[in-house]
Amino acid sequence: MLSAVVGEVLEPDNKALILAHRDELTSQNQEKFLRINPRISTSVFDSKTKSFAGQVVFAMVQTLSRKENLSIIPSFDLLVIDEGHHCVSPSYRSVIKEVKDKNPEVKIYGVTATPSRGDKKDLGDIFSNVADQIKISELVASGHLVRPRTYIIDVGTQSELKKVKKTAGDFDMAAVEKIMNKLPITEEVFVKWQELAGNRKTVIFCSTVAHAKSVAGVFNAHGIKTVFISGDLSELERRNVLAEFEQGDAQVIVNVAVLTEGWDYQPTSCVVLLRPSSFKSTMIQMIGRGLRVVDSDLYPEVVKEDCIILDFGTSSLIHGSLEVDVDLEKAQQPKKKSESAFQKECPSCLVLVPSASNSCPLCDYEFAAREEVDPSIGELSGFTMSEIDLLTQRSNFEWCDIFGDGAALMASGFNAFAGIFFLNDHWYSVGGTEFGIKILSTGSQEICLAQADDFLNENETADNAHKSKSWLKQTASTRQLQCLPLAYRNDYSITKYKAANLLKFYFNKTSIQKLLFEADAKRHVGGAA
Repeated sequence: MLSAVVGEVLEPDNKALILAHRDELTSQNQEKFLRINPRISTSVFDSKTKSFAGQVVFAMVQTLSRKENLSIIPSFDLLVIDEGHHCVSPSYRSVIKEVKDKNPEVKIYGVTATPSRGDKKDLGDIFSNVADQIKISELVASGHLVRPRTYIIDVGTQSELKKVKKTAGDFDMAAVEKIMNKLPITEEVFVKWQELAGNRKTVIFCSTVAHAKSVAGVFNAHGIKTVFISGDLSELERRNVLAEFEQGDAQVIVNVAVLTEGWDYQPTSCVVLLRPSSFKSTMIQMIGRGLRVVDSDLYPEVVKEDCIILDFGTSSLIHGSLEVDVDLEKAQQPKKKSESAFQKECPSCLVLVPSASNSCPLCDYEFAAREEVDPSIGELSGFTMSEIDLLTQRSNFEWCDIFGDGAALMASGFNAFAGIFFLNDHWYSVGGTEFGIKILSTGSQEICLAQADDFLNENETADNAHKSKSWLKQTASTRQLQCLPLAYRNDYSITKYKAANLLKFYFNKTSIQKLLFEADAKRHVGGAA
């Protein structure tokens, strides 16, 4: 999303600066930006490479904020802050000030999954408005994140953990280590992990380095290849450890505050919390490492339908929900509980906008500083993600249950068709055009439906088969019925659209079945993530 927005708003003669606070994020952002915007030139400004030559510059804030580097910053038209909640720190403020001094008209764009800082510092000094907020439940329902399955497990430590005091806002991790870093407890953690998530790529969050090393030792002793990473390792050592987990045969990676933000390895499908978190934002960041959907082109052998969260601490009990309220000025203007609803209606254009918006992103209507939010909207609580009916609410196309059993859904237009099919306890999505048919994705129904819908949107116009078109509801033509199998020829209740989808299926049945059986066989060979 960061890359898409920058690519869309950046004029040909403009320059953009994208800030991040870690090497991994800088290189990851540049790589993904070029996938989305291959024609825009980029360069990097960090401890090793110092270049402002690209139209888009990816910079490490620690390097750029040094006095000698601040003085040579050129004029930028767009400043992008990844993990935008960091913007209030001195290093970011110095860069922001210099960029604004060079160009007072610069636009500042921040993106973050955790906009509410644990220390309650005000983000309103940097950002004037919340343009959009996407809830985790929305992303799960639309197939862009997998569903979290959370288990709160007490191994006899919860009562002690609840007594741990906070230091500098978060819990005293040395005290947490004394409670959690005991061999019988770690052995029980392994037993529960093996029972609930034994074949999954797993990331474990620990309280201290000593705790993490002990956990890694127990898992390795049980024959589970486990690697350890912490901030004490050099950059090269961290890179080698991540490569062993992501490309080698290590199944588990144990860390201390290194993989909390930004780290992106899609096949990770289990997150283990062996430490409590007083900051809800930290809990969400940790759990978020396992919610990524797998790109089937990058990992064709991996099937990931959900993420198992094993919470051996107290974070889930304290915070209860993965959703975040957004308030840029929380420190100055604490809100009433009834005002924490996620959306409000713009009285000018009547669209729903984030409750923290100061102005409407569509019509620029200015909200009053203390405008009330309808309390009847209520609050979201709990980890259960409500399922949204993608078939009727979110797709441009009419999805058709072609056999009436819910196991095969298809939609089509004039240039392409797509379908999702249930086979051997898994869903598969298939897309076809005049150039051929291919597997789009494997996973949950939501993920497959989202991928199939994206395929249609890429290959069709909404006018071709929009679900509002009247012809979709008309009775099938005589010629359509004649082309269908005998079982359908006398069923005059079939609509033109259902007949069209049935014909698409039967004309391509052999190819579709071949693809499905091949994908299913690969899944069994590769193993489920």
